[in-house]
Amino acid sequence: MVANNSVIIDLKKICKRYGYGDAAIFALRDFDLQVKQGEFIMIMGPSGCGKTTLLNVIGLLDKSSDGTYTLAGHPVERISARKKAKFRSKKIGIIFQDFNLIPTMNILDNVALPLVYAGFTKVRREKQADEVLSRFHLQPKEYYMPAQLSGGQKQRVAIARSLVSDPEIILADEPTGNLDSRSAHIVMEELKAIHEEGNTIIMVTHNPSLTTYATRVINMLDGQIDTDIKTVADKDLPEPVSIHFGKKKEKE
Repeated sequence: MVANNSVIIDLKKICKRYGYGDAAIFALRDFDLQVKQGEFIMIMGPSGCGKTTLLNVIGLLDKSSDGTYTLAGHPVERISARKKAKFRSKKIGIIFQDFNLIPTMNILDNVALPLVYAGFTKVRREKQADEVLSRFHLQPKEYYMPAQLSGGQKQRVAIARSLVSDPEIILADEPTGNLDSRSAHIVMEELKAIHEEGNTIIMVTHNPSLTTYATRVINMLDGQIDTDIKTVADKDLPEPVSIHFGKKKEKE
């Protein structure tokens, strides 16, 4: 454990605006948020309050209209598009609300896909994908096509894919939304284990029972934070992994 986990995500006065003038609609409005390494944040709120938009901005999938975003000490607006993509492929795991599996690729190749962009060899890609699939008890389905799986199985494959590059930041948009209770428990226990290793997790959910896994619970309303409650003190957060825009720093 460490007493002073550093801030890894710093959002100041973030706005996400669609349209102009009187017709403008704000998904995020003057949004401020600091996330420390090793936090497990659950974000809740009604549909349309900006939860998914927030994850897309943090995950470098979308740009804010106004405000500043500092990620691992780097102002995002100063990072090139290429470097953003490289950082995202190696450091950020994203679990989408929909499966987003490629229907013409088998399960093993779907899970290994992020490692293609990260420059891994084929042998290493397949080995790493096999290992993460085994953690979700999906090894027997490795050479199935997505159409051969149930909805719950597809979601678990999508989650495995988000974890295959061993990311330090995990963004999850309703990762258990399409799962039965047993599969949901497996996924949440895996996320818990990953968090305990020092990874930072930000997860959107509509299920209040899942907040027992969180160290911090944020409720959003109309593009802003309504309530922000820490359930674990900073000094009790897991020892964080080191985040760099270059090579991952090894622990001593």
